[in-house]
Amino acid sequence: MPELSVALAQAISRTARRYRGASRFGQAYVAGKLRFDPLYHDLLALPAPNFGEVLDIGCGRGQLGILLIEAGAAHSVLGIDRQGRLLREAQRAGADIAFGVECRDLVSQEALPVADTVFLIDVLYQLDTARQNAVLHRAAAAARQRIIIRTGDPSRGWRSALTRAVERVGRRIWPHSGATVNQPSVNRLVSALSAAGFSTSTQPCWRGTPFCNVLIDGRR
Repeated sequence: MPELSVALAQAISRTARRYRGASRFGQAYVAGKLRFDPLYHDLLALPAPNFGEVLDIGCGRGQLGILLIEAGAAHSVLGIDRQGRLLREAQRAGADIAFGVECRDLVSQEALPVADTVFLIDVLYQLDTARQNAVLHRAAAAARQRIIIRTGDPSRGWRSALTRAVERVGRRIWPHSGATVNQPSVNRLVSALSAAGFSTSTQPCWRGTPFCNVLIDGRR
C-alpha cells in the first residue's frame, strides 16, 4: 500500500468511525477496505478529484461515497445496490451528511439517476457480457461529466489468473459477490465509452496487491 497523506488518513478514520453501529463483520470489512484497498488512494490521486454529485452503482456498505464526502471530493452521493441489509448499514453511517441510498437491481432496465460522476467499482466483472453492456450504457447515459470504472483486466497475465481464481473461490463466501467472474476487455470498455462521448485514461489500481484491477477514468 502507498503511504497515506495526513488528510486522507484522517478522512479514512472519520469514515470508519461512522460504522460503529454496523455489524461486527461490517465494521471489520469497512475498516479493512479503507485501509488496505488501493482504490481510495488512487481515486483521490486522480487529476481534478472533485466529483460533484456522485452516483455509486453497486455501493454495498457505502464506504466509498462516505469517504468522498469526508474528504471533500464529493458534494453528495447516492448509492444504489440490490442488497438491502448492506444499504441499511450505509444509510446509518451516512445519516447526517449528503448521502442517500436506493435499493434496486443493477440489471433492471430503469434509467439511472443523473449525476456529475458515476462510479462502477468492482461491478462489471460480476455480470455476463450482455448485462455488462446494458449497465455500462445506462451508467454512461447518467454521467453528466465523468464515469469511473474499476474492473479486473484479463490481459495482465498471472495477475489476471490469480484474480479470477480468488474471485471464484470468494463467490462462495463473500456476501456481495455476483454469480460469475467475467473480466471484460478494457479495450471494449474504452471503445464503448468513446462511442458515448467520453475521452478515457486507464491506470493500474493494484498497488501492494497481486491483483489485476485497473481504473478507467472517462470524461466528457
